[in-house]
Amino acid sequence: MALSREELEVIERGLGRPPSEVELALFRSHWSEHCSYKSTRMWLRRLPSRAPWVVRGPGTDAPLVEIAEGLFVTFKIESHNHPSAVDPYNGAATGVGGIIRDILTVGARPVALLVNLHFGPLDHPHARWIASNVVRGISDYGNRVGVPVVGGETWFDEDFTYTPIVLATCVGVVEKGKVPPGGVETGDLIVVAGLGADKSGLGGSAFASKTLREESEEDLGAVQVADPLMGKKLIDLVQEAVGCVKFIKDLGGGGLATALAELAEWFGLGVEAELDKIHMSDREMGPAEVLSSETQERLVFVVSPQGLECLKALLEKYEVPYSVVGRFVESGRVRLLWRGEVVGDVPVWLAAKAPEIVWPRESYEPPPLPEIPEPPIDKAVELVLSSPNVAVKEAIYRRFDFDVGVRTAVKPGEGDAAVLKLYERGNLGIVVKGDANPRYAYLDPRLGAANAFVKAYRNVAVAGGVPKAAVDSINVGSPARPAVYWQFVEAVEGLKEAAEALGVPIVGGKVSLYNEYGDRPIKPTVAVVVLGVIDDVSTALRALWRDGDGIYLWGFTRGEVGGSEYLYRVHRLVAGRPPSVDYAAERRIVEVVQRWRGRLTGAKDVGVGGLAAALAKMAVASGVGADVDVCKAPTDVGRLDYLLFSESNGRFVAAGEEGPGVEIGVAGGDRLVLRCGSTQLFSRSVDGLKELMSLGL
Repeated sequence: MALSREELEVIERGLGRPPSEVELALFRSHWSEHCSYKSTRMWLRRLPSRAPWVVRGPGTDAPLVEIAEGLFVTFKIESHNHPSAVDPYNGAATGVGGIIRDILTVGARPVALLVNLHFGPLDHPHARWIASNVVRGISDYGNRVGVPVVGGETWFDEDFTYTPIVLATCVGVVEKGKVPPGGVETGDLIVVAGLGADKSGLGGSAFASKTLREESEEDLGAVQVADPLMGKKLIDLVQEAVGCVKFIKDLGGGGLATALAELAEWFGLGVEAELDKIHMSDREMGPAEVLSSETQERLVFVVSPQGLECLKALLEKYEVPYSVVGRFVESGRVRLLWRGEVVGDVPVWLAAKAPEIVWPRESYEPPPLPEIPEPPIDKAVELVLSSPNVAVKEAIYRRFDFDVGVRTAVKPGEGDAAVLKLYERGNLGIVVKGDANPRYAYLDPRLGAANAFVKAYRNVAVAGGVPKAAVDSINVGSPARPAVYWQFVEAVEGLKEAAEALGVPIVGGKVSLYNEYGDRPIKPTVAVVVLGVIDDVSTALRALWRDGDGIYLWGFTRGEVGGSEYLYRVHRLVAGRPPSVDYAAERRIVEVVQRWRGRLTGAKDVGVGGLAAALAKMAVASGVGADVDVCKAPTDVGRLDYLLFSESNGRFVAAGEEGPGVEIGVAGGDRLVLRCGSTQLFSRSVDGLKELMSLGL
């Protein structure tokens, strides 16, 4: 993406002269929206990120959260939307590789991946091509590097037909003493390790900072190429290298341009790099190309001169190519050389901060909820349960190896969230889940973002976890559109409100802009991944019941069908207001589940598709039917369709001999029967439900 006239003037004033070709390459990469966050960072600063258990928050490649004395968990989310739109296989695979490398920078061993995927309708050939190749790319990379894909969510909407949203989250674990110590000083060396630089992914950050139109050769060239074998070598290398090095940085978005500028800024030093010393796969590259190349599977190690031999021995042991390309100096400048000649010399203060841009904002009024007729209930239940957004996603997660590493205590499809055992501390575990609802965020970006947060929070709580930290990903169209920039700012405010009210700090995140195809921006997609702690993974709750269990509903059902799956599937409407949020009620769920989890068979939150969908999913997961009187649910609505399909927050279904809330039914048999008193509303065999709710991919 070209620099603006105003940005070029800032650069010329800062340098006191016109920039060289290499300096322009540095600014084009590092000042791209993708790397600099120049129109978003002033808003993101408002997000709460501190808590006694947060050791390191936003600002570097990965945060650190202490979950037990001396034991840290790190997790980070990354978007790879533009690459996945033009080359879905490599776009998704490199997104996974990149987020794993972020986790490696704190010395952690990656233990889990989650993916939040947003595609167009599967009956559209292009959308189906993107979806199948994205899933294949994630599967191939995750399976080959040995990191299990344990959860996430998948959403289908026409807006994502040509512009998918592909988000990957990686979770890692590291003992306190294994985190690289930092303390970088003058004379320390900069080592690049991994694949040789080439022209794949050249200009990737600039590509991610523009609007997609017709696919071009230039766009395809901006997509990086994955190499899971090298990715696995880097994972193993880092586990030993932390004893040799002071600091580790991912070499990803923005290439060396961003890596050198950020390292110099973080440590308050200058850097001097000899670009021709870097190992290359393509020897015809010039200095500007080497600087901005985003070749995958590379890390930067900062090492003292005394530690270099230790690092070299490990690099050779794991057969990882490397180059000593530079060192830290006192100058306060990023100084770049090529074959002995200075080709770039930029003050760190100038490279570090692209000028902030504040775009105009303009709110809009979404369609109000009209009067809608009450449909035949049995047909409405069928339509909602057969929705791809409600469907059981077995066709996707069965492609992933979710057991590798033998930590996965609650697997995909078994519960509301993934549960992972931390063998480092006996039965201690973490619970993690990501959620988003683009429909909600379109109708009310602030409330939609808050809904994503409380949904992920509640999923973690209902599985038995105590939420501790979150990361977020905000994906919108061009910020130059006043309505889009308003969506972004409102989303930040919604996340801020939720994080403060729930006491869950946001320790990292990602913003992806320019998600448009032609002249059509996507529905804003605000994803939140919440991580919690569970003291004993054997007491984690799955979304199932046993024959003879009572079925209980906790929470109150309101007539909240704005933006619901029911409204779209049955009435073809995207209208109204998303469900309201009662933060005290959400916090109460954590307390209730903690008190009850040792006595319950299982539990599931009520969300997309309402009570009908939650009950159907528990029946399918259990292989056991149930007889449920939905009219026993606490409610203030008089319509059966609203009672069944309202997506009100603050609710979950529990099963056991006894349970919290109100008893609404009993598990047993091979059919799910929904009734109101003596009137049967819907009946379907469990096998029939499984067929109805299967996703054909």
